[in-house]
Amino acid sequence: MKMLDEKSGLSVVIPAYNEEKGVGDVIRKLQNILENSGCDYEIIVVDDGSTDKTANIVRETGVRSIQHPFNRGYGAAMKTGIRQAQHDIVVITDADGTYPNERIPDLLTRLAEGEYDMVVGARTGDSVAIPVIRRLAKWAVGRLANLIAGERIPDINSGLRVFRRQAMLHFFGILPDTFSFTATITLAMLSNGYLIDYVPIDYHARTGRSKFRPIRDTWNLVKLILRIALYFAPLKIFLPLSVLLLLLAIGWGLFTRFALGQLADVSTIVIVMTAIQVAVVGLLAELIDRRLPNYYREER
Repeated sequence: MKMLDEKSGLSVVIPAYNEEKGVGDVIRKLQNILENSGCDYEIIVVDDGSTDKTANIVRETGVRSIQHPFNRGYGAAMKTGIRQAQHDIVVITDADGTYPNERIPDLLTRLAEGEYDMVVGARTGDSVAIPVIRRLAKWAVGRLANLIAGERIPDINSGLRVFRRQAMLHFFGILPDTFSFTATITLAMLSNGYLIDYVPIDYHARTGRSKFRPIRDTWNLVKLILRIALYFAPLKIFLPLSVLLLLLAIGWGLFTRFALGQLADVSTIVIVMTAIQVAVVGLLAELIDRRLPNYYREER
């Protein structure tokens, strides 16, 4: 099967923050996998201000290491690694042993054969070890993302994916420094016509302590998805809100007329006018979005 053409190389970017228990094994397994593939590759570990033995363990493996002086966040580490990558094909994975990195050749094959811009390892396989609270957050965020993108996204924030570096660099200006990095790039690329494919993978229990904060990180992700919608698909936010306000006005008018015996005409009109204003703002935002030269739609 075609994985990479003869002139292509591969950069693997691994963000790491206090991952002394897992990063060494992850690197060694990756080295074995990539050596057997026969392709030219580099492994870049971005140590995001670790305070444990992560930096020492990475140095012992001999791979390329970049260190942040303090913890800047998952997305910031990703951007540092991608920016420093030497090859156009980039793989990202985690340092905690959760992702089946032996599936990387499969993702590379799909990228090459399908001429995709990104291939995501979707955590929808037979063995997926995601805590219940994270499953609930993932489901809720996924439904919102599907609405914004206008298509089904099997896994919006998987940390195992392969993509073309130049396509990713176009979006660096809006990519966050937090865990929302992967969700943002998925929505941004889909909203701008880039081709994304999904390969089902398993997901293992992590080694070491999770940095995920269920309530705070989920809320931040929801806010970010709404922000991305305003960037690229404003009508998908404003139009449903306008419709809800119109339905509220109708319901309120019927309730006051038949339940209270007198139509509350002033408040009903106020709600209707608000609905119209929201719709107009959405239409103007959509018009501006379509008329302005779009930096993100440059030729690939």
